[in-house]
Amino acid sequence: MSGGAPIPVAVKGQEILCIEDIKERADANLPEIAREFYNSGSTYQTTIAENSSSFNKYRLLSRVLVDVSRLTTQTECLGRTVKFPLGVSPAGLQAMAHPDGELATSRACARMGVNMAVSSFANYTVQQIVSAGQTQAETDGAGPGGPHYAMQLYMMRDRALQERIMAAAEGAGCKAIFLTADSPVLGVRFNEWRNDFRTPDGLGFPVLGWTSEMIRRATHDTSFMSFNDDTHSWARDVAWLRSQTKMEIWIKGVLAAEDVELAIEYGCDGVLVSNHGGRQLDGVPSTLDALVECVDAAKGRIPVHMDGGVRRGSDIFVALALGARHVWVGRPAIWGLGYKGQEGVEKTLEVLYEDFRRCMALCGCRTVADIKRSCLRRMGIDGVLRRVE
Repeated sequence: MSGGAPIPVAVKGQEILCIEDIKERADANLPEIAREFYNSGSTYQTTIAENSSSFNKYRLLSRVLVDVSRLTTQTECLGRTVKFPLGVSPAGLQAMAHPDGELATSRACARMGVNMAVSSFANYTVQQIVSAGQTQAETDGAGPGGPHYAMQLYMMRDRALQERIMAAAEGAGCKAIFLTADSPVLGVRFNEWRNDFRTPDGLGFPVLGWTSEMIRRATHDTSFMSFNDDTHSWARDVAWLRSQTKMEIWIKGVLAAEDVELAIEYGCDGVLVSNHGGRQLDGVPSTLDALVECVDAAKGRIPVHMDGGVRRGSDIFVALALGARHVWVGRPAIWGLGYKGQEGVEKTLEVLYEDFRRCMALCGCRTVADIKRSCLRRMGIDGVLRRVE
């Protein structure tokens, strides 16, 4: 079927049809402290809620009598053709959801033909994560390579450590640095404070060189502040990163047109519109609401990607129509892990892929390049649909 695979025959009560089904099963499997860590945002949960609800402002414009028999969802990301315009965002502590953690996610990305970003707070080394994806791709007969990877970083007080992390990432074959720039301090996360959240015993952060014993001595908040450099700046740090690596430099956490302009001014390779999954400053715009401003500021000079709140394939479509070149998801992959490890992440990606492909077909888009603002209407406060300019 051009719109996606045939509808599977499901056993009532066991079917997985959407991301909400996967989340429900993951929530049932995970202990409360892990579930709250993954699912919660900062303070009053305003931004995390709006990340998803913002998609409801838009309506898809279906088209008729369009030949979509040769529809393709493929696009380019980080120098590689991917199956569809979705990647897995950097998310830490994945082994808390499933023992295989980032290894399972990497293998799932390889099987589904998409890219992955690796968190500084991964529970496996970047080499192990990349190798897992490469091995899976070779096992599946996809040839050498597999996913392309980005290494997520913060600016660190210990520059020697940061240099080692970048060298390891580049040596493993990572294509880009995703510099998380929205975290001079951590957001106020009530659930972590109430639970006195600490990384579970036995899990380390090998990217940072932190053992389980080292991590358990401090809270998540205090351990972050011990290494994060809150003196970071555009002028100093982008130039320094450029001098240390040949990987692309992307800025993650951009919400304002002014920061897009600065990213261009300082020679960055792209920006990722993100509010850290609603885990930093509560009350900032949803990523979808910020996306249009950032795309319009970029004027095609650098690519603009986004993450935050994507739960349906049609959400990917909306973000692309508003100008994102690529979309990334974090929590859905975590829920896949919590549900059934690698198989669960694969199911997450399959659900999003099939929904996205079907949405393209029903909107008369034969290629990703056909997805434009004209494919959408926006619901006004007066209840009237209007074109998206």
